[in-house]
Formats: sequence, C-alpha cells, structure tokens
Amino acid sequence: MKKIKTGIIGGAGYTGGELIRLLLNHPHAEIVFVNSKSNAGKYLHEVHKDLVGDTEQRFTPDLNDSIDVLFLCVGHGEAKKFLQENNIAEKIKIIDLSQDFRLAHSSQLATRSFIYGLPELNKAQIKSAHNIANPGCFATAIQLGLLPLAKAGLLTEVYTTGITGSTGAGQGLAETSHFSWRANNVQAYKTLTHQHLKEIGESLHQLSPNKSTDQHINFVPWRGDFTRGIFVSSTLHCEKPLAELVALYEKFYADHPFTIINQEAIFLKQVVNTNKCVIQLEKAGTKLVVHSAIDNLLKGASGQALQNMNLMFGLEEKTGLKLKAGYF
Repeated sequence: MKKIKTGIIGGAGYTGGELIRLLLNHPHAEIVFVNSKSNAGKYLHEVHKDLVGDTEQRFTPDLNDSIDVLFLCVGHGEAKKFLQENNIAEKIKIIDLSQDFRLAHSSQLATRSFIYGLPELNKAQIKSAHNIANPGCFATAIQLGLLPLAKAGLLTEVYTTGITGSTGAGQGLAETSHFSWRANNVQAYKTLTHQHLKEIGESLHQLSPNKSTDQHINFVPWRGDFTRGIFVSSTLHCEKPLAELVALYEKFYADHPFTIINQEAIFLKQVVNTNKCVIQLEKAGTKLVVHSAIDNLLKGASGQALQNMNLMFGLEEKTGLKLKAGYF
C-alpha cells in the first residue's frame, strides 16, 4: 500500500521522540519532516541519541503540505496557537497530543472538529475522523479501568490513586524532575484537582445509561521514583460478584486488542515499552478495586496517537505497535 506521509511538530521532546521511533519502524508510514525551531539543522539522533544508525534525517524549522497527517507534540496551549498561526491545508489530518481539544467545549477550531481519540471508547468515530484529540496519560489509565462499569450503570463514587514516572512531567527541568529529588522518593501532587479529571468525566458520562448523574472521581496522583509507566488503583462500592465483573470487562474489551484483563496481580513491567493497558479486578466484600497499568509515553501518548493513525487510515490498529516490554 501507499506510504502514509507524516509530519511532526515539536519533535524534540519525550512524546515527539517516541513518535519518531514508532514511525521509523512502521511498515506503512514515512516521516517527511520533524519540525523544531530550537533544534533546526541538527540530526534527529543528536537530540534522540538512541536513534544513531537508524536515521540521518534532520530537524527543520519549515512546514510543507506534502503529508497526509500532522502530529502535534507541543505543550498544552501551544497546539491551538500553532493551528491559528499556520495555514494547514484542509486535506491534512491532525492528531494532537496536547489537551487543547479534548473537551467538548474546546473540540472545534474554525472548520476543524476534533474527536476524542480513545479507541476503546470512540473507535467507530476515529475511523472516519479528520482530526483527533489524543487522550491524556492518567486519563487513559483511569478511564480504561472504569468504562465497563460506566456502561453497565455500576459507577458509584470512585476513590483513585495513581503513580507516574518522571517522563510524565515532560522534558523541561523542574525541581521535582531532578534525579536527586526523584530517587527513593514519592510525592502526592494536584490532589483532587488534576487536569485530566474533566476529560475522564466527559467519557464516563458519554457511556453512562443515567446521563443526569455525574459520578465523582476523587483522584490523588503521585510522582514516582522511576522514569516511565503509570499504575492506577480505583476503589468503589459494587455488589456484583467478582466473576461477573471479570466477564463484564472481558466482553467490553473483546474487540480492543491493547486492553487486557488479567486475573493475577499486575505490575508496571508488563506494560512499560508497550501500547498495552493491563487491568486487574479485586474485591473485598462490597468494595471493588480496579488496577490499571500503562506506559505513559506509549498507550498514554505517542503509541495511542499511532493507534489512532492506523484506525484513521484503515490499517489494523496494532500495525507498528507490536512492541516488547522491558521485562528484565
């Protein structure tokens, strides 16, 4: 088949680097340009040093219209600004990894309308979409743990904790991203106020049979002393027996190859460096705990963006995403 021609805006950061790695190894995609004003003229492997020997392509400050899809790997607020300042041809599809277009009230920009790109929620819409708002990393992990309950009308008030690696904070240096601070350390942050709560709420509301009831998510995120991965545990009241709930989850995700229900204890090394989300359910009396684990840079960002590209261009969604976990 004809190669999908791709461009990347903001290719020097963590998500941009992951996307470059994935696209270089995708059998049906070609990188036409990687845009970065601050690194213009440098080889990609000068910034992403693991790419030495894989590509001799350089960063460019320029844009061109000879692409099929444009990935926006820029900071929050920068994607909308970029599209307002640059005339991107209507024929070019856009996949935005920022939070600029995720919420319903902000999903429209001029003639472009963005679909929320969680395949386990909106696969049919993604297949016919021209513009995608890629979900947030914590939002992906939490939603995948709760969507089957929302659809079944089983959501009650949820208490969620989740720990993320340092790459979730981006590449810019901050006090809490230094090795000497992160090592042997854990800290709660944005307690009950995390920005992903709004997109989580919209997705759960979308599936809930009782549209008039907004179930509350009490979310406490933690900074962890590792580089990548997210592990989330959500606790709520549920009368259903565990076996029935496991069957409910397996049925919900039967047509979604990256989300796996595991009845044994799950852990981060199962998912790091993959596009998987692994979920485990546990019960104690009427308390249900849903554990979910993802790689924040893959299923939580660039891997999911590529999964969305595959769906938009009629490819099998696992194309270029059969990745090996860093188990040892």
